[in-house]
Amino acid sequence: MIKINFKQRFLVALAMFAGAFSVMAQDGLYPFEDKGRYGYINQSGKVIVQGQYSFADQFYDGLAVVKEKGKKGYIDKAGKMVIPAQYEEAYKFKEGLAVVKLEGKWKYIDKTGKIIIESSADYTYNFNDGAARFQKGLKFGYIDKTGKEILPPTFEAAYDFSEGLARVKTGNWKTGKWGYIDKTGKMVIPANFDDAFEFKDGMANVRVGNEARGKYGFIDKTGKWVIEAQFDKANQFSEGLASFRVGDFKTGKWGYMDKTGKIVINPKFNQAMPFSDGLACVKIGDARDASWKYIDKTGKVVIDKDFAFPSDFKNDMAFVKIGGLRDGSSAFIDKKGNFIWQGTK
Repeated sequence: MIKINFKQRFLVALAMFAGAFSVMAQDGLYPFEDKGRYGYINQSGKVIVQGQYSFADQFYDGLAVVKEKGKKGYIDKAGKMVIPAQYEEAYKFKEGLAVVKLEGKWKYIDKTGKIIIESSADYTYNFNDGAARFQKGLKFGYIDKTGKEILPPTFEAAYDFSEGLARVKTGNWKTGKWGYIDKTGKMVIPANFDDAFEFKDGMANVRVGNEARGKYGFIDKTGKWVIEAQFDKANQFSEGLASFRVGDFKTGKWGYMDKTGKIVINPKFNQAMPFSDGLACVKIGDARDASWKYIDKTGKVVIDKDFAFPSDFKNDMAFVKIGGLRDGSSAFIDKKGNFIWQGTK
């Protein structure tokens, strides 16, 4: 059994929480939750699939993961169960395949439910850029779409390939360094970083120094600095802007920079999310009275309502929670802040 420390458990739980309420709606339907039951609405707020599942994920490639009677399966946009709810775990389709766990074993299936790859790994991940991570014990490796092992499990930590490169960690978990490999396993950007993230639009955010006092900047795919390491925290670029923090985790403030490193929105927010559909959700106010609102790319607040939990806009809609993260009601809003759909408490 793989042991996961407290920090790792927290990050896994946070990722699952964010994933459950993300609003990608790539196929025009949006998962909603009302009184603990999940269904789907369209962009007009009309219920297309009634709230009947104990969990419902986003649609990808025409199919979505749902959970009923403790098992997961896949439905189409009409709500028909096209791949039976039989899996202990099931994840979104990506590059034509999905990861599932059946009777304790990991597998990759196609959109008919046919098993394409049988895995002996302790954990497997989605395909990205034609390769998928797997974990054996505490080490990571990669396979291709035939199931062939292209890189053995030798990495202390590793993430998906993005734009032809994957970030991997050398040395032990606590003191090791991050660098970038290609699909031959060659370290094309030396492991000189104390933290590193995936490439997006030819740039990746990296940190030099420890988490408390280190600085973040951006490199290109040769490892050259595009924006020197100077920020206390910096996230990936989205729609030409990246959020950054000045100051520590508790008291620091967030703003936004462009791809030259120029500050375009001064750091004044408690938290700041990526831009999507031209808007970003930010947290404003003192710690006790802070609330989430939406700004445009000038930094102007354009949706001035108090949300307990917001999400990115996609296709002119965003998921929000009203009146409390746990006991509040779920809703979808448009880009003017009007409610398109609202659940009951």
